[in-house]
Amino acid sequence: MGWPREPAQGAEYTAAVASEPDIAPAEEAEERPPDPAREARRLVALAQIRQYPDPVLRMCARGVESFDDELAQLVGRMAALMENADGAGLAATQIGVLRRVFVMRTGENGDTRTLVNPEIVWRSDEVDVDDEGCLSLQGILVPVERNSSVKVTAKDPQGADVTLELTGFEARACQHELDHLDGVLMIDRTTDEARREAMAVLRQRSALDVRR
Repeated sequence: MGWPREPAQGAEYTAAVASEPDIAPAEEAEERPPDPAREARRLVALAQIRQYPDPVLRMCARGVESFDDELAQLVGRMAALMENADGAGLAATQIGVLRRVFVMRTGENGDTRTLVNPEIVWRSDEVDVDDEGCLSLQGILVPVERNSSVKVTAKDPQGADVTLELTGFEARACQHELDHLDGVLMIDRTTDEARREAMAVLRQRSALDVRR
């Protein structure tokens, strides 16, 4: 997620979730009711995204060697799932595919950007702490410290070189998605207290799922 830019309203990135601005009561009253069709698409998409503690979320992805139709299909599926799940980013490992590729929203219009074999080649000394959420840890928000700006090199789905200089939310999202490709989750980078609270929620959720 490039920057500076706020994610589209409702966008939860498997990665960073920026703080939402306060909404005035008048604006709240004017909010439209949820769209049933959109909510149905969101739930279908989330059902295809691996959820903690799925072991694949702890696995390291392998580099992409072939820029072929199979990769194009994977990228297309990931972009559609991110869109339908109201996400701001999605890594291949989150759908059980161990390949070094992720998609993320960038720019003012939230355009989808695909990064294949991404690598951060520079990080700013300045860091920021903000809450992050994740499509694989739904309903969990934890504070995470990230570099404020990064420079990343990668390939696009056709194999062309890509270099991006990202700041703010997009830099945070990029670092979050890259972590996914290395089997690292946001709960690994948060404070001890926030991790304990998040794990309590996740364990309770897992226990309820087992009982069902």
